[in-house]
Amino acid sequence: MSDLERRYLRLLRAYPADYRRARGAEIVGTYLDLAAPDRRWPSPADTADLVRGGVRQRLRAAGVASLVPGVRLAALLALVTASALAGVWGTAELHPPPVEWGVPHVGPFVSLGVVTWAAWLLAAVVIAVAPSRVARWAIALALLLTIALPPVAAALDALRPPLMVLLPQVVLGLLGLALPGRPSRAIRLAPALSALLAVVATEFLVGLDAVGTYYGATLEIFLPTVGGLLLVVGALLATGLALGGDTRGGWALATLLTPAGFLAVPGLADAIGPGQGSVTFTELAVVAVAVALAGPAVLLLTVLFRSRQPSTPQPSGQPCPICGARA
Repeated sequence: MSDLERRYLRLLRAYPADYRRARGAEIVGTYLDLAAPDRRWPSPADTADLVRGGVRQRLRAAGVASLVPGVRLAALLALVTASALAGVWGTAELHPPPVEWGVPHVGPFVSLGVVTWAAWLLAAVVIAVAPSRVARWAIALALLLTIALPPVAAALDALRPPLMVLLPQVVLGLLGLALPGRPSRAIRLAPALSALLAVVATEFLVGLDAVGTYYGATLEIFLPTVGGLLLVVGALLATGLALGGDTRGGWALATLLTPAGFLAVPGLADAIGPGQGSVTFTELAVVAVAVALAGPAVLLLTVLFRSRQPSTPQPSGQPCPICGARA
């Protein structure tokens, strides 16, 4: 047995044991036939393909084959939400307080956050016009800029958006990396359209308070409202798909509990606080940690519960009407 074959067999452990016994030799043989004669290690593409296939088979064996398509549907909804928020905050960044007010700002912008929101808006455009692989790189770039913003702002002693604004954007972006491979053109346009509508609404309909752009009581209402709307849309999609016997919408809704929870952190922290002014960093941190634990726990418990139920026929091979993913 060659080193390459041995390493492919190790990767094959991602598959259930019964599946390995039935088709393991065939799968490994196919990869070996396609590999270059001098190759000693599986290529990154082969590694990802084997792991992805193994996870898919394990989910199918557990009776939760719709989980992955459901996560892809949730990813699209997360990207639409992240793009809309980028449109709101990016527009607000263009309206710093007047100089005579003596309020600090960064040049013609409110803070360094303008760079981050521009990256998210660019990602929405890339999603609309480029293949999903390129779109994921654009999302990853926006994520990296969002994560790097706090330390960079601290190093430059410059203003930045508060963590309660940046954290849900990171969670939405991480989920958005599960973007479906071949969504329809109309669906690919959704993030860009949501960003455009958010820019128009923020600039012309809502109006802007230059001082209270990020801080103030409105933030503790605005972000939880966005999270609530995200869950309402997810619930409506889950109901509509369930009427056709499709459980992908339910998995999407369970997945969306985590980003919606992070959007609700300011409101939840305000609710559990003493009610004597703005919430403290400690209250925000406690609520954020609770959401980070509770959201994935609910999804995991749902998977465990569903795997113990009698399997029901799924619409095999039917593309999701929203994300284009197949069960």
